[in-house]
Amino acid sequence: MKRVRLLQAVLTAVLLALLVIQAPPVGITKASAFSYTKLNAIQKRILSGTADLELNPNSASARTATNSPGQFTQANDGSACSATLGSNVKVNQNCLNLSDTNLQGRGQAQNETAIAVDPMQPNHLVASYNDYRRGDGTCGTSFSLDGGRSWTDSTTPNGFTSGAAFGAARQYWQAGGDTSVAYDTRGNAYLTCQVFQRGQPVTPNPDLSSGIFVFRSTGTAGASWNFTGRQVLVSKDTDGTGLPAFLDKPYMTVDNHTTSPFRDRVYVTWTTFTTEGTAYIYAASSNDYGETFSAPVVVSRNNSTLCGNTYGLPTPNGNCNANQFSDPFTGANGALYVTWSNYNNSVSGNENRNQILLAKSTDGGATFSAPVKVSDYYDLPDCATYQGGQDPGRACVPEQSASMNSVFRAANYPSGQVRPGSNSQVVVTFGSYINKHSKESNGCTPAGFAASGNNKYTGVKTPGACNNDILVSVSHDGGATFTGTTTDPRQLTSATNSGTDQFFQWSAFTANGTLAISYYDRGYGTDAADGSLDESLSVSQDLATFEVQRVTSSSMPLPTQFPDSHSGNGTFMGDYNGLAAYERVSPIWPDTRNVDLFLCPGTGTPGNPPRTCTLTTPSGLRANDQEIFTATISIDSSGSNGSTG
Repeated sequence: MKRVRLLQAVLTAVLLALLVIQAPPVGITKASAFSYTKLNAIQKRILSGTADLELNPNSASARTATNSPGQFTQANDGSACSATLGSNVKVNQNCLNLSDTNLQGRGQAQNETAIAVDPMQPNHLVASYNDYRRGDGTCGTSFSLDGGRSWTDSTTPNGFTSGAAFGAARQYWQAGGDTSVAYDTRGNAYLTCQVFQRGQPVTPNPDLSSGIFVFRSTGTAGASWNFTGRQVLVSKDTDGTGLPAFLDKPYMTVDNHTTSPFRDRVYVTWTTFTTEGTAYIYAASSNDYGETFSAPVVVSRNNSTLCGNTYGLPTPNGNCNANQFSDPFTGANGALYVTWSNYNNSVSGNENRNQILLAKSTDGGATFSAPVKVSDYYDLPDCATYQGGQDPGRACVPEQSASMNSVFRAANYPSGQVRPGSNSQVVVTFGSYINKHSKESNGCTPAGFAASGNNKYTGVKTPGACNNDILVSVSHDGGATFTGTTTDPRQLTSATNSGTDQFFQWSAFTANGTLAISYYDRGYGTDAADGSLDESLSVSQDLATFEVQRVTSSSMPLPTQFPDSHSGNGTFMGDYNGLAAYERVSPIWPDTRNVDLFLCPGTGTPGNPPRTCTLTTPSGLRANDQEIFTATISIDSSGSNGSTG
């Protein structure tokens, strides 16, 4: 219990500090609705990557590079407009902007993907992602009318929303992200977009408000969106006082079952970070096609048996007060499920597991059951501990070698589905660093916690020892119990079949009941040793044995955008990747195979016309872009992977 007592002492001190509100000294960032320096240890650990990148004063995006960015080489091809890479198809249709070297990623990158298929017209797909083309992050969207063979960009009109909640005609928003998309049964697509203000001193405007909005594409399959977006919830802090909550990591589903009593109801869930130190999951619903939303309802309710460690923090909504990464999904009978990562389980010694929880609503999201345990899981290791001090405070996926270039933040999270034709069968997938391929018998042992609160293990960088797997927990009684409720992650079903890392998964059922799971995979070539990435797909009919197919036509190098200040290693590639399925399966992911381009030094001056250059980072990686790619994969009736195209 040493770790529990230590965290309680630290977090109680932080909480007391939060209760003392005073004017900030000159030159110090004001407290905000999300003031990173005011968050306690558990809040910093579970904060979404988008929020951390945008608002953490120590993040790569907030720093100005002081060292040489690397070695420039004149580019042979300045177009940077490739539409395909082998059988993989580019989703975002822009050409690469030339950003300043100290702003790599800004004005360029796309990451953190979601995708949805129209169940009434399966050739219609809509995708969303964090989009940095305008410099700051925003909610990017694209659509396909031919089953994913080609894509067109659309624009989310989220520059401002109604200012009614702010006592004004308009409320402007500086940044956005953490998107998700879904379809109803009437041909309408929906988009969630988290928006926020940066406040001072990044801008002269003290406003630190945040909000969650839903946009509807009314019969245009994602080609256009209603304006203004409809408010799910806002947290008003126009004066930058630091008192209102910060709304983080929203996700959406639409009940697109024609037999459901709640047909076409829109559900949005999110995490609310408060200055008291808590992080509860909430939900809101719309029964009028996303025009208006209900008052928020607490999802992560009390379960004192499962949530024995409250960190000495308040429990106004129950003991389960540290949560993140919620995923809502529905069954054909109208049942709404929400699954999420929870950090309130008590541990002792070197044990460092956490748990996946789930709550159920049978009344259209008005009330939720007490949480039940889907499974224990083990999060990814502390980055600074194993990667030479890089990306402190965050977990990452270290290479299985001496190389230390894989430092982009990563976390394990759940994705849930109800099997078509079987309302009682609920499946939740999630990552775990301890699993049947990665445990004590092959050299991977939990080793407690780093000072940041992130996990430590023995065997992290040893080939054949530690690796992350995608695990599967199944309920046969409508979400009351799961195979993972009492089964250790070391014995739980894995959707992968190698001793290398798989992470950033999403799941979906095809119409005939085949479970599909897509994920980043380091199981090919030199991926495990040098940190390169591929996208893979696992499929199963019996939910116990899985067939694995490589989706990417070639491996992707480690990301270099949003680089750290020393080696040029990328620190952010999103928090999750998406997947859609109906008759075919469409995984979607950020891809780094295309190069990043820069203005060559010494050009663009009198007598020296501008030219484009590539860049080799101090760590030896060729600088690359983050773009969105997808593939369309046919699955036969037996659940076997078919053609890719």
